[in-house]
Amino acid sequence: MHLALPPLNIPTYSLVSLGGVTVGLSLLAWDFTRWWTSHKKKLALRALRDLAPQLLCLAYGALLILSAGGIIGASADWSLWGTNQVGDVILVYGLGGTTPTVTRATHLALTPGGHAAVIIITVVIVAVCSKRGFRWDFVRQVLAGISLGLASSVAGAIGFAVAPSVSWAGDYIMGLL
Repeated sequence: MHLALPPLNIPTYSLVSLGGVTVGLSLLAWDFTRWWTSHKKKLALRALRDLAPQLLCLAYGALLILSAGGIIGASADWSLWGTNQVGDVILVYGLGGTTPTVTRATHLALTPGGHAAVIIITVVIVAVCSKRGFRWDFVRQVLAGISLGLASSVAGAIGFAVAPSVSWAGDYIMGLL
């Protein structure tokens, strides 16, 4: 007997403003600058290996904001709302600028297998953090990915690159293809 659970009706926030993109790019720039200044004398394989976790967390954040909803999607939506608000306040009150909406026109969504892959990736990230300890650079890059995942410009390219790949891999592994 198959038991169908009712869907959670948690409202989603799927708009990104120029302020949100500014915050996302600022978080990305912070960690990239710190990485660059500590590795600029010799860019070796070790230097790129030190950058890989930040890039993976950036991609993970973009996947979170592309999730359909639920508890994890709602936390990503709340984070997007927060980065939008912080960026909007800084742009409007700090510089006297404006903050138009820069969300892409077509919504990119994950497939059911992609959603399953996001859960598996979440478990892996929690396992790594529980073993090695809490890392703010991971949090910054997840927030950057959340802020940039829906953007319509080059900043949103991470969503276009990651979502189809994860959806395909999740569908393939789960046997949905």
